[in-house]
Amino acid sequence: MPEIIALLVGGLALVAASVAGLYLWPVDRRGLRVAPARPLDFDTATRAVEAVIAAEAADPEIRPESRSRLLSHGSRTGRAVLLLHGYTLAPEQYAGLAEEFFDRGYNVWIPRAPQHGTVDRRAHHRVEAGELTTYAAQGWAVTAALGDEVGVVGISGGAVLAAWLAQVPGNVVRHLLLLSPFFGPNPRQAPAYAVKPLIVLYGRRVLPDRVTSRGYSLAAVTQYLTIARTLPHPPRRTGLRTAAVVISPLDGVVDLRAAVQVPRRIADANGVPLRVYALPEALGVAHNTLNLGPDGDEWRRRYVALYEGAAAPAADFAASCRSRPSRTTWRPNSNELSGPAA
Repeated sequence: MPEIIALLVGGLALVAASVAGLYLWPVDRRGLRVAPARPLDFDTATRAVEAVIAAEAADPEIRPESRSRLLSHGSRTGRAVLLLHGYTLAPEQYAGLAEEFFDRGYNVWIPRAPQHGTVDRRAHHRVEAGELTTYAAQGWAVTAALGDEVGVVGISGGAVLAAWLAQVPGNVVRHLLLLSPFFGPNPRQAPAYAVKPLIVLYGRRVLPDRVTSRGYSLAAVTQYLTIARTLPHPPRRTGLRTAAVVISPLDGVVDLRAAVQVPRRIADANGVPLRVYALPEALGVAHNTLNLGPDGDEWRRRYVALYEGAAAPAADFAASCRSRPSRTTWRPNSNELSGPAA
């Protein structure tokens, strides 16, 4: 039996008399509301970023390689992008992709998530949903001042925050790219009916925290699931111009169906197509779809093209995967690049 299911069953045994209450207990949205930030100009935003980076540099608890990063052309540009890293990771996760965006003229902001990138490798166990949404909102306020047309890229838990930002009233997120989005756990780890009990029991710290073999704290991952559960239904129309998702059929962490369905609803609400990229199994990439191996530069260029709304022609895709045969195909007249069924 997968470990998360086993942990859940153990927890439920302690509160068997309250099982019905777990499903009736509402997921509180009030703590995740963030007041609209006052618009910043480029100089003010840059000073705010420099203060953050200086504070992190002076903090011995933050690993030097994991500090927040700004890639700036020195003035407001036509385009800017916010990159939100994944759970347990830090800004260095985006090193290659950030450079790709920067080389294309973007100003790029990669803020460090709260309780991440620290010397204490278990600090992320303490992260709270309200901290995460505040972090995302502050990151957006800065990025919105760095360019005229602004978008968000997020991976795993960071993709949940990116989708959340794209649905906050007043935010003008023009482009959205979600990599391995964690809108729900892989059903082999925890079936859909178990998610809400997980959120209530571990997310609200009713039960003592448990840590999986991957080093994931159930108390922490359920903070991201809480945010995912608070996305508006139906989604809002917010002015989104492009939306794309990258998934891997080898991903054993996320619910691949939800990874596509949630952003598809957001795209549909905004009247734009959702481009879905399924990486070929031959790449050997699992959950971390930024860990791209020797062909990383080509894939990162493809990610930026997806973010911008371009569709890759089949010939170009085949060339990028030469010497790596797979069953991945490009569907004519489709916005989806599909690989083997997950």
